[in-house]
Amino acid sequence: MLDVKLIRENPDLIKENQKKRGYDEKEIDIFLKLDEKWRKLKQQIDFLRSKRNKISREINEAKKQKKDISLLIKKAKIIPKEIEKKEKECEKINNQRLEVLKSIPNLIDESVPIGDESKKKVIKKYGTPKKGKEGHAEIMEKYCLIDTKKASEVAGARFYYLKNELVKLNHALIDFALDFLIKRGFQPIQPPYMLRKKILEGALTLDAFKDAIYKIDGEDLYLIGTAEHSLNALFFNEVIQERELPIRLVGISPCFRKEAGAHGKDTKGIFRVHQFEKVEQFIFCKPEESWKEFQLILNNSVEMFKLLGIPFQVAVLASQDISRVSAKTIDLEGWFPSQNCYRELGSCSNCLDYQARRSNTRYQDKSELRFVHTLNNTAIATERMLTCLIENNIKKNGIIKIPEVLWKYTGFKEIKPPVKKINKKSLFFKGNFPI
Repeated sequence: MLDVKLIRENPDLIKENQKKRGYDEKEIDIFLKLDEKWRKLKQQIDFLRSKRNKISREINEAKKQKKDISLLIKKAKIIPKEIEKKEKECEKINNQRLEVLKSIPNLIDESVPIGDESKKKVIKKYGTPKKGKEGHAEIMEKYCLIDTKKASEVAGARFYYLKNELVKLNHALIDFALDFLIKRGFQPIQPPYMLRKKILEGALTLDAFKDAIYKIDGEDLYLIGTAEHSLNALFFNEVIQERELPIRLVGISPCFRKEAGAHGKDTKGIFRVHQFEKVEQFIFCKPEESWKEFQLILNNSVEMFKLLGIPFQVAVLASQDISRVSAKTIDLEGWFPSQNCYRELGSCSNCLDYQARRSNTRYQDKSELRFVHTLNNTAIATERMLTCLIENNIKKNGIIKIPEVLWKYTGFKEIKPPVKKINKKSLFFKGNFPI
């Protein structure tokens, strides 16, 4: 969340940010009114406490002088009730104030294009896009690499069974990304897959994310939508020593998302699903280092995508298309021949001190405690990457070529087309697996 002092002293700046993001500017006025009321109540409570202490001293002094204290005792009994009443009102106003504060988005960086998603700015393109007719869903079903029909029967729409070579290829992508980042000094982490509400709210605005995240019925737990949420929580309410920064983490986890509102081609196959694996880069650093670290994790993703050999582009998202917690987001978008367009495969975001304030994650800067900056980047979202690899690497003879960097992880260099009619009772029927 934003610094309260910044909002109080620069309301026009925050309102302009709301406008650029497409949010209601009145939200700032609502916060400022609640904040003013809360501060007045705090002053009234402080005054009443001071008055109570003063009366206590007067009672003690009157006792020493053997004076009548009945009137003072009467006053002393009234004040605690007044304090209690004010404290309840103050707590109520503060809760309302904090809810509004948490919903106010981060300040966007001045380099972010202003407008809706159509205003995004493509920075660079890599590789040569190819044409294709069959989408990943048709190819994978035909090659017995996925089964979404049975998955929908047992779990519902947008679930899947990965099968045969695709299972190995999925894990190959994970191992490739982990090895790549560990060699670059990132510490591997496998985090909790569920978080308490208070902890989760340190990473995101839950009200804005409620349509995308799963709640565990009867528990104060939510399934994570990305390892970012758990990695951010690693130093929740803690102080990091300056010498330890930057802390560079690579997290691996399943991700669970409702994906409400998705439609069209995204409902087929495994591009947009409720469950997927992801390798995530996450960094805690000093404020003056955050843009350098942003470029570092962006470069890591670009290098990995280049090694995988897919055509892709890098684009700065527009102000109305980035999350509330991010100051700037750059997407890496892979080319999909069947759709004749680029689609998002991963995002790189600098959240500045926004998440750190929500999670109270600070570092010791000499005699001062300062909030760290946090950054996150999708190294590999495996199911989505699988769809892009399959569409771009299928040849005219039907063979699907595997990128060379994955050979040592898969144990095979290609996926061959089906050679016989599928036996529905058999999971393994062709290619690199026995019948």
